[in-house]
Order: sequence, then C-alpha cells, then structure tokens
Amino acid sequence: MTSATPPREATTLRELSPQQWKSGIAAWLGWLFDGLELHLYTLVATPLVVQLLGAVSTADPAVKEKSAYIQASFLVGWALGGAFFGRIGDRLGRSRALALTVLTYALCTGLCALSQTWWQLMIFRFVAALGIGGEWAVGASLLAETWPKAWRPWIAAVLQSGVNLGILIAAACVWLLSHWLPPQSERYVFLLGVLPALLVYWIRRHVPEPEAWRRAQSDAAPKPGVRDLFRGDVARTTWRTMIVCALSLSAWWLFIFWHAQHLRRLLVDAGVAAAEVTARISAAFFFMIAVSIAGNYAAGWLARRHGNRRAIAWMFWAFFASMAGAFIVPRGFGELAWFWVPLVGFFSGVFGLFTMYLPPLFPTLLRTTGAGFCYNIGRLAAAVASIIFGWLAPVGDFRSALLATSLLALAAAVWAHWLPERGLDEA
Repeated sequence: MTSATPPREATTLRELSPQQWKSGIAAWLGWLFDGLELHLYTLVATPLVVQLLGAVSTADPAVKEKSAYIQASFLVGWALGGAFFGRIGDRLGRSRALALTVLTYALCTGLCALSQTWWQLMIFRFVAALGIGGEWAVGASLLAETWPKAWRPWIAAVLQSGVNLGILIAAACVWLLSHWLPPQSERYVFLLGVLPALLVYWIRRHVPEPEAWRRAQSDAAPKPGVRDLFRGDVARTTWRTMIVCALSLSAWWLFIFWHAQHLRRLLVDAGVAAAEVTARISAAFFFMIAVSIAGNYAAGWLARRHGNRRAIAWMFWAFFASMAGAFIVPRGFGELAWFWVPLVGFFSGVFGLFTMYLPPLFPTLLRTTGAGFCYNIGRLAAAVASIIFGWLAPVGDFRSALLATSLLALAAAVWAHWLPERGLDEA
C-alpha cells in the first residue's frame, strides 16, 4: 500500500522534485500578490474615500465611517473566501482552486480603480477578498502536502516573507504615486492588482495536484463534509485554533488599519502637507513590514527549537507587550513610526507559523476547509470591530482604542497554550 507521506522527504534544495518546486513557486507568488492586494486600500483609504464622497476634508465623519464599512466588507469577504474556496480546494483540487482564487482577486482589485462611489469600491473589495482568503487556505495545503514536513517552520517564514515583499511593493508604489502623479490619483494603484491574473495560466499548465489529495479523493470511503469540522476529535482542534485565530487576527487587523490613521492624524495635526503625509505614512509602513520579515524567521526558529505551540504563545505575548507599549502613553510620529510600530511588526511574524501549522491538523479532504475556516474566522470579528472603530473614531482617539485592541493579543497569547502541538501526519 502506498505511504501517505509527501512524495519525497528531501534534506537539501537539490533533492526537491520538479513538482515540489512548481508548487512552491506557485504558492510563493500567490502570497506575494496577496500582500500587494491586501494593503493597497489600507495605504490610500482616507484620500480615496474623500474623493468618492466628495468630502471637503478627512475630518468629515462620513469619511471614517465609510472607510470602516469598506474595510469591514473586505474582512468579511476574506473570512468567507477562506471557507468557500477552502471547500473547493478539498473537492476539486488544490491547483484548480489556487488558479480560481488568484483570478478572482486579480480582476476585482483592478476593478477597484474604476469605482465611482464608495459602495462600488466596497463591493469590489469584498469579492477580491474572497479570492485572497481562499488563496491562503489552498496554497498552504498545497505546500503542506508536497514539501518535507521537517521544513514547515522555514517554509512558513519564506511564504510569509512573500506576503511582506508584496506589501513592500504596494507601499513603494503608493509612495511613487504620491510623488510622480498629480493629487487625487490614488485609485490607479489598484491597476497593479491585475498582474496576478497572468499567473493563472502557468498554474493550470504546470502545477499538478498533490498525490495525497488524489489518493484521498480516489478512496471509496464517504467524503467528509463541513459539519465534520465540529465532530469528534476534529471539533476540539477546530474550536481551539478558531478562538486563537479570531482573537489574534482581530488585534492585528485593527492595528494595521487604524495605526496608519493614527499616524496620519499626528501628521495632519502637526501641519504637514497632504501629499507629504501620504509619503511619510508609506515610508513608515514600508519600514515596519521590512522589519517583520526578520520576525518571520525568528518565529520559524522558535518553532524548530521549541515546537509550534510554545512559539506561537511566546510570540503573542511579545506581540501584546509591544502593542501596549506603543499606545499606553501619547507618543510622537517619529517615536511610533521608527521604533514601536516596527517592533509590533517584528512579532507579527507569528502569523507566518499558521501557514504550515494549521493544514496538517485536519484530515486530507478537510484540510483546506479547516485551515481556511479557522484562520479566516478572525476576519469576521475584525470586521465588526472595524465598524465599531468607525463609529467611535470621530469622537474618540485612536491611541486609546489601539491600546484596548492590544488586550485581544493578550487573550490570544493565553489561549495559545491550549493549541494542539502536532498535525495528524506527525502524530
């Protein structure tokens, strides 16, 4: 009988098979474009929504309210996409589903550039998010089933670095636009989102389905359904990972979106010109993400030495401490942008571990469904929180709200100690 292990347990890069290289390249490029698509809106949200609403300034309460709705729709789409395309990945195959996810987020991100109203932008961002959330689940399972198990912490760091590189590209493009194009040109950054569509043809031609999936699909036994995520031993895994992901991702996404608005307010209050504000925000964001790449490998090193559960818990404790330290007292733009915010970014490297940690926790034909559902469920919680922030922001202050958000990271650190340590193929 054929073993259920990956095709080859390579110990060096030279020993990797052509299938492993192709699946790795496809997943890494998918992650890179994910990062690009993810943060284009984050970096230009306020000035773009001002344009779409015809508002006089960023101080208009409607700007923050509609920005929050758009961000919330994106997070909801991301959560639903992880479950929807995750199910497609289990039913139709990893390679087919990966191509569909990339095509979805590429085309709809490009359409954002054509938006004429804030609700059109919200719809396009929602559909694009379906593909982005699905790509995470499908790509993670593809590599978990094709690359050596012993390499998983480092694979996770490399994949997360692909996301970070995509974010850096997004920040660089927004910075260039702010210097080279006339004011109110922010919408054109979304045209960059069409580029990933070129990847789809290559994926379908050259990336085969993993042997583990083909073997499980050909088995005559009844195929598991979504309800099986909440039955038996699998249910315990589902609930524990879902809670940690919901808490931590809510904290991270509230931080990502609203810390930029906090920095923007500090600059505006200091009388910095509008064009220069966008440039400085992009530069600070660029630096934070560059630092976070080192955090990916620090998390991978911890996981290799101490196991996934301890590494995740310890990184979340540090994530909480750095976020609380950033906002516990009023700080200026320079202090936040060049020390505290990058420190938070460093410890966000913990999220890279989930890439290779979650899929093996579930049976093969529930792998993308389970990983996509549990990881992306945090987007729903973050979506609700984004709307609440949008309501409170006009009359409150971002610093106090971000300090409160750090408590979600604290709760995630506590819950992480109850995560399972090993996947089904490692037990």
